[in-house]
Amino acid sequence: MTSVDVRLPGTTQPARSPAADQAWRRLHRAACTPYRAVGRFAFHFAQGKLSRDPVFRGLLERGALTPGARVVDIGCGQGLLASLLAAIDQAQDWPAQWPAAPRGAHYHGIELMQRDVARAEAALASLPQQPSFDCADMRQAALPPCDVVVILDVLHYVDHAEQEALLQRVHQALQPRGRLLLRVGDAGQRRGFVISQWVDRLVTWVRGHRVPPTWGRSVSDWRSLLERLGFVVQPVPMSQGTPFANVLLVAEVSEASEVNGARA
Repeated sequence: MTSVDVRLPGTTQPARSPAADQAWRRLHRAACTPYRAVGRFAFHFAQGKLSRDPVFRGLLERGALTPGARVVDIGCGQGLLASLLAAIDQAQDWPAQWPAAPRGAHYHGIELMQRDVARAEAALASLPQQPSFDCADMRQAALPPCDVVVILDVLHYVDHAEQEALLQRVHQALQPRGRLLLRVGDAGQRRGFVISQWVDRLVTWVRGHRVPPTWGRSVSDWRSLLERLGFVVQPVPMSQGTPFANVLLVAEVSEASEVNGARA
């Protein structure tokens, strides 16, 4: 994977323009369209999630996903990121102020819930670049060699020891200069964290899933854990326009961990 300069000042939102807004609306529409064929719930969930959650557009604006990358999406749900990447492959234009479009990605999703996997496979079965899905528990699922691992809002569903064990396996699966994109709730921001956990539980229940207990950490604790495992970490606020306390941790495999054999 080619290393790129991810736009992560940590304090500022990338500048937006009418042209970029229009490009995003086209991508949003194209990414949602495949879900029409699998029912109203899948379609409206895609519409709402992609429009209201700032992380999907944020990944593109900051160049966090790279052209030709092998992407493993842990906790992929109904495969929204796969559909968005497919829409990018078909896009006719790209905002000049955004980093290079992540075209040609090879996508593998891991999801515990069979119903979500079934929706993903049914909606995306006709894509030219066919994504693959594995219905499995992230704690035991095989992680293929990859360039980018995406984990959005799911790691808090397993306890602290299991979080560390999974992140160690992620580090081992990532290739040199590989990147983990981990969004977490910052338990250090008490009010926003409580709101985000409440909404998360509500959405889980609406989707027909059991609501499990959760194990949060502060951003500083997440960062310490990742650095100890051999990552270089940059935190980016990722809850713009929401009352939540979400932070995207962009963690790259450190050169020191390669040299010192931390991936063995």
